[in-house]
Amino acid sequence: MRTLPVEPVSTPLPDSKEERPPLIRRTEVVAFALVALLIVMLTGLLYVAKPFFLPIVTAFVVGTMLSPAATFMERWRLPRALCAVLIVSFALITVGFMVALISVPLIEWSSRLPELGGLLREKLSFLERPIGLWRQLQASIGGSEALPAAPIQMPQIDWMQPTLEFVSPTLTEFLLFLVTLVLFVASWKDLRRALVMNFGARDARLRTLRILNEIELSLGGYLLTVTTINLCYGAATGVICALAGMPNPAGLGALAAILNFIPIIGPSVMFIVLALVGIVSMPTLGEGLIAPLGFAALTFVEGHFITPTIIGRRLELNALAVFIALAFWTWLWGPMGGFLASPLLIVGLVMKEHLLPSDAPQLPGGGEQ
Repeated sequence: MRTLPVEPVSTPLPDSKEERPPLIRRTEVVAFALVALLIVMLTGLLYVAKPFFLPIVTAFVVGTMLSPAATFMERWRLPRALCAVLIVSFALITVGFMVALISVPLIEWSSRLPELGGLLREKLSFLERPIGLWRQLQASIGGSEALPAAPIQMPQIDWMQPTLEFVSPTLTEFLLFLVTLVLFVASWKDLRRALVMNFGARDARLRTLRILNEIELSLGGYLLTVTTINLCYGAATGVICALAGMPNPAGLGALAAILNFIPIIGPSVMFIVLALVGIVSMPTLGEGLIAPLGFAALTFVEGHFITPTIIGRRLELNALAVFIALAFWTWLWGPMGGFLASPLLIVGLVMKEHLLPSDAPQLPGGGEQ
């Protein structure tokens, strides 16, 4: 019988060359948990205290955008406070004019909701059969049988009050925003100097000054560029509506310009508005879809070619980052949060570039010089 040689027990194992991943230290887990807890607490605080923080943050962001204009007006030897009042007044007059163009047809159409609902059901009568089949499928798989009899239901008037409460701020919030905006623009130079001088080290002061200057330059350029693009975008939408025979093309163009300040959501809402108005007001369904389809083509060209080319790489933002920021701030603060999403993302990216630069030298490992 053949026996196999037995290896002695005391034979040492060869040294392993395998590199094991570093273990996560307990201090790192604690630090990560504390940071996550801080973020959750800050998010809850911003959500609960929205009536206070939303006007203040909006005033700070808009004030930073308008500060370059106040600095330019100071060259004409005008007091900074007067420049702030003039700039804010001009901005309010412009926004009021745009809102006036929208409000007149909106009030008229709101008074005709029952009539418009009947017209919409008549134009979309071809959808009765697919909707009926869908309801039969729901009932066959155990869905709710208490479904409305009418195939197409128009929303009731009850939706208007909650919508207005969601979109429009209260008078107190608006006054807080307005006063804070004027005071911020008037005292921005002093605030910036105080922030810079708050640091003792020269390097920290220079870094803070560079961050503030770049935030002001980036937000000012963003506002000027986006406003110019949106005005042209609204004018082009008005021309499309006029050529398609839509009612009140000026109001629809103004609405498109305002909604385009909210990325992704604004153009989507505008497309739905144009589709509903076109279907109701035009004699045939095909004619009613001309303006929405033209608007969709305009939005595609503007979003993929015009805006990236004009803004350039300096202010170009990652689409995924914009979408996540838009979803988060819209959930947190509603439509105004959607407006603030891109400016706040720009502020975060500027601070990240200066505090955590991508070309910073890596720290050496243990034992390396």
